[in-house]
Amino acid sequence: MRFLSLSRALIGVSLPALALSGCASGGGAPNLPPASFVSTQEGPGEEYVIGPLDDLTIFVWRNPDLGAKVQVRPDGRITTPLISDMPAVGKTPRQLADDLKVALGKYIENPLVSVIVNNFSGTFSQQVRIVGATEKPASIPYRANMTLLDAMISVGGLSEYAAGNRAKLVRFNKETGKQQEYQVRIGDLLKRGDSKANVMLAPGDVIIIPESMF
Repeated sequence: MRFLSLSRALIGVSLPALALSGCASGGGAPNLPPASFVSTQEGPGEEYVIGPLDDLTIFVWRNPDLGAKVQVRPDGRITTPLISDMPAVGKTPRQLADDLKVALGKYIENPLVSVIVNNFSGTFSQQVRIVGATEKPASIPYRANMTLLDAMISVGGLSEYAAGNRAKLVRFNKETGKQQEYQVRIGDLLKRGDSKANVMLAPGDVIIIPESMF
C-alpha cells in the first residue's frame, strides 16, 4: 500500500511537470514542417534567377554553331554568336532563352533555344546565408530542394560552443512583405540525427546560430 501511495504521489508530481515543459517548448518563434524528401537535384530550380559569374550553356536546335558556353560578365551580360551584350542577370533560364530566341529570329527562322545553368552563384536574393556559431559562416547558392542539413554540411557544421537548438531561420514573407523568424533545431539534427529537425530552405533564407552561454 505504501508503494502504491508513493507511486501515485510521483505521478501527481510528474504530470504538472510535463505540462509545464510542453508549454515552455511551445513559446518563441514558430517551427517549420520537416523536410518530406531528400534532395536529388543538384542544380538550380526552374525559378532560379541568373546572377553575375554564372556559367551557362546555350543550345540552339539544329544550329550548333550558334550555341555557346559562356560566363555571365560582372556587368550582367553575355555574348554569343550573332548576339552581343545580351542582358542575363535577373532572368530565369527560360526568360533568357526566350530573349535569345527573339534576337536570333532576325537571322534564322523559328529558332529553338534552351539555356542550362552549369556553375551558379546566384543573385543576393537567391543565396542562403549561415552566420554565427558555425565552423565557416558563408553565403551559399540556393539549390533546388535544398534542406537545412545540406546548408550545414556546406559550412562544416556547428562550432564547439554553438547553441544549435536555439538557432533561428529568418525568411522573407512575400504575402506580408515582412521578415518571419522560425525556430530550427540544428543541434538535434546534427548530433542526434533527428530527421524531423531537417526543414526545406528557400532562396534568401538567413540562418542565425547563437553561441551557448555556458
